Amino acid sequence: MEAWLRENRAKLSAKAPVAQAIDYMLKRWSAFILFLNDGRACLSNNAAERAIRPIAVGRRIWTFAGSDAGGHRAAALYTLIETAKLNGIDAQAWLADVLSRLPDHPARHLDDLLPWNWTQHQPRPIAA
Repeated sequence: MEAWLRENRAKLSAKAPVAQAIDYMLKRWSAFILFLNDGRACLSNNAAERAIRPIAVGRRIWTFAGSDAGGHRAAALYTLIETAKLNGIDAQAWLADVLSRLPDHPARHLDDLLPWNWTQHQPRPIAA
């Protein structure tokens, strides 16, 4: 395909819309063929688009965060939730567990609750 693009690009005027499209493609050729050499590379950005959709949809609501600090807290929480998802963790279970553990959890061990270190808390059985 690259050879065909280069061959046909040579036949076109520099101002032709098709020539501009071919130039765009050839300048990004290494990125375009990345998926051929690395199976982890996605052919589309659909996963990224789906991940940010809730933020884009709620954009008008975020203006009511109350303050800049409220907006920063919301951003931090979204980051942690997405990080939990990327680590293969049920974000709702992680958040519920962490929120229940926070009041009694030692401050010096807060990093144990971060998504990449988290292990689900097993509550102690209630004595009969």
